[in-house]
Amino acid sequence: MSPDLRATYRVQLHAGFRFVDAAAIADYLAELGISHLYSSPYLQAAPGSTHGYDVVNYHKVNEELGGAEGHARLCAALGAAGLGQVLDIVPNHMAIVGRENPWWWDVLENGQSSPYASYFDLEWDPPESKLRDMMLLPVLGDHYGRVLENGEFALQREEDARFIVRYHDHAFPISPRSLDDLLAGAAERCRSDELEFIADAFGRLPRSTATDLNAVRRRHRDKEVLRGQLLYLCRKQPEIAAAIDERVAEINRDVDQLDLLLQRQNYRLAFWRTAQRELGYRRFFDINTLVGLRAEDERVFADTHVLILEWLLNGVLDGVRVDHPDGLRDPQLYFDRLHAVCPRAWIVAEKILQPGERLPETWPVAGTTGYDFIYRVNNLFVDPAAEAALSDFYAEFTGEPTDFPAIVHQKKHLVLSEILGSDLNRLTALFVDVCERHRRRRDYTRHELHEALREAIACFPVYRTYVRAEAGVVRDDDARIIHQSIDAAKNNRPELDSDLFDFFRDILLLKARGELETELVMRFQQLTGPVMAKGLEDTAFYCFNRLVSLNEVGGDPGRIGLSMEEFHTACAEAQARCPRAMLASSTHDTKRSEDVRARINLLSELPERWSQTVRRWAELNQRYRRQNLPDRNTEYLLYQTLVGAWPIETERVIAYMEKASREAKAHTSWTDPNPVYEDALRAFVEGVLNSTGFTRDLENFVTPLIEPGRINSLAQTLVKLTAPGIPDFYQGTELWDLSLVDPDNRRPVDYGLRRRLLGEMKTMTPEQIWDRIDDGLPKLWVIRQTLKLRHGRQFFVPADSYRPMAARGAKSDHIVAFARGERAITVVPRLSLKLAGNWSDTAIEIPPGRWRNELTGETIKDREIRLAALFKRFPVALLSREGESS
Repeated sequence: MSPDLRATYRVQLHAGFRFVDAAAIADYLAELGISHLYSSPYLQAAPGSTHGYDVVNYHKVNEELGGAEGHARLCAALGAAGLGQVLDIVPNHMAIVGRENPWWWDVLENGQSSPYASYFDLEWDPPESKLRDMMLLPVLGDHYGRVLENGEFALQREEDARFIVRYHDHAFPISPRSLDDLLAGAAERCRSDELEFIADAFGRLPRSTATDLNAVRRRHRDKEVLRGQLLYLCRKQPEIAAAIDERVAEINRDVDQLDLLLQRQNYRLAFWRTAQRELGYRRFFDINTLVGLRAEDERVFADTHVLILEWLLNGVLDGVRVDHPDGLRDPQLYFDRLHAVCPRAWIVAEKILQPGERLPETWPVAGTTGYDFIYRVNNLFVDPAAEAALSDFYAEFTGEPTDFPAIVHQKKHLVLSEILGSDLNRLTALFVDVCERHRRRRDYTRHELHEALREAIACFPVYRTYVRAEAGVVRDDDARIIHQSIDAAKNNRPELDSDLFDFFRDILLLKARGELETELVMRFQQLTGPVMAKGLEDTAFYCFNRLVSLNEVGGDPGRIGLSMEEFHTACAEAQARCPRAMLASSTHDTKRSEDVRARINLLSELPERWSQTVRRWAELNQRYRRQNLPDRNTEYLLYQTLVGAWPIETERVIAYMEKASREAKAHTSWTDPNPVYEDALRAFVEGVLNSTGFTRDLENFVTPLIEPGRINSLAQTLVKLTAPGIPDFYQGTELWDLSLVDPDNRRPVDYGLRRRLLGEMKTMTPEQIWDRIDDGLPKLWVIRQTLKLRHGRQFFVPADSYRPMAARGAKSDHIVAFARGERAITVVPRLSLKLAGNWSDTAIEIPPGRWRNELTGETIKDREIRLAALFKRFPVALLSREGESS
């Protein structure tokens, strides 16, 4: 791998920040000390994509970003600056947005006869007989019949003799076999024997349900030959083209004829709400326009990774971030296959571990993308002593429950009922088929099986297990989770036969084997992840607002704070198990930026003052409420958001609060927006932020928190830079960044400013840098100096050991310190608001020798260092043993 992997810098590519823009910052990133640009997905995505996760063509580079030519220039610029490249890749799903995805378009046109039908995770034989052999497309704004009778569909002949049906901006192909009646009517109109022959030939094409190789080949060959003949005929004899167009117009005027044509297609156009119960394909979570891929199929893997593997093997890429591996049927198989082709690639998995959960040891990956690290480093700066006070006030002010596990369980049930119902129904149908094969189980009703599955999923404490049913492998960790989940489900649903739960447990543990049982296990595992993601990340995290800095992916808002011992234990384990995992603090998916969290964390150090302040604000702002709206829980979220992100523009706050309220699904939602509630919420936010009295009080409260919050940020930044792993920086966060969840965290970054500040900083003293704290120079300084040490003297390499170091004295619990390889020492403060700068007699002992503080330039010879002296010129310290190199 070249250059050496030291630090990554994540950029979000889109039409407003293209390859050329990323190339323009290559020299800046190199000067900062970054080794690798880490890009969001840039294979061809859906038109107008702002993120790249909606891939439509794996064989092309995204034209909106600059295409292959722009990509080549980016690679050249990175190479000239000495930078490598890491790419975010999407193996689990594709976007299905019309003909932009040629594979999906072919499936719609040819059904099961499409050579790409096996590429997608589709159900051609669903429980609903009306949907057999066709794909439900929930794209309509109203019921099908109403849309049809309103004249919103339009059949069209295209210039290349293909036929489509349009619905507003949507287009769908017409199955060639269904053209027989249309063309026969046109032939009769213009009395063309040639057209009548073509019409008859179209009607005799192999059916779209044919899957044998000969029939598939004949269908595809003949339909293209016939289309060519039709195109030739239309061009040679304009009267035939005119007759066809008249027939098309006739069908468009006749609702019944158009309906008959649409009934003959390989898809069924339907009201968008039908997706909640009857969808026939696996989605990415609940996004109907993202269809699951069968990446476990070797052909699918090869076809979706053509460019990715080429870039990895040719050195264009040094590594990949694999998006959403939990969606894959068999992540182990996928990673084994990827590693076998590219054994030198740095592979990190976007796997969200719950606290205490471990990454499967058999995966040939460097580690996760860092959400587990975010949980550890963020909680290190939260005071556990505040838990009771924060809980009591939260319950008093909002009236909301404080039992977070119970909330998650409830929200997972909500998601299964209102969002992922079709996924659960497909799984239930499979469970019915399984039980039919077991005479002792066949009398269970569909309802009983549905409810048992539902409860088992809701009780799952992690995103998913990794049982490999085809290989007969059940990990010990998986067995433990399965036992725990089924036991909890049995306790929660005593009215259901406990023997049913035991039978399902035996299936999950591979004690009851069979082809259908295997399929049930594998599909079950692909569903628990989306339920956890939607129930926890996208619902519970927006409902449980006790201390919102903890509501982060991979975290546990039900617990406040983490002890230093727990933090050090986790870091030592990371050093032993995955010393090259990615370490993140902000990502494109975090609910709040690292700096917003760092400031909100301070509320745990002053819970009494905080509760008094909120009471005062609520009384002051009562005048802006309409019909007692918004609810107190949302109001409490607003106040924490303002504390964390102040100063912030009103429109940004309104946009965030609307998104947060819809995600919470308590008073409004994305699928059922409540205009009365949302109007009241907008009016409340506007009234509050237009109130001089409130904003003055807010500033008085926030001002004393700004510097301690920044110290928290510097501390977690230095820890990220020196803990076991590869530090990652999200675009723009090298300076203070008070961003909220996307799209707020995808606003343009001022790289001109950052380049200028980096240049100015080189001749400054630590005191001068600290004087420029409002410009963000201290954070930029910590990053530059630490990365310089990582690069120039090769510190913090995977082989460097990790050793916790303890301070002595009255304030020893306010220090986090550790040594790496016995040649670098990190020392940072924690809970600095309570500390108030008074270190008293607190000191730390370091190994003998000459040490240099890389952030102040001071040389240290004493074995014992007083913390007051160590932090006199700069609030965090990085010591390196002089004369050390590797």
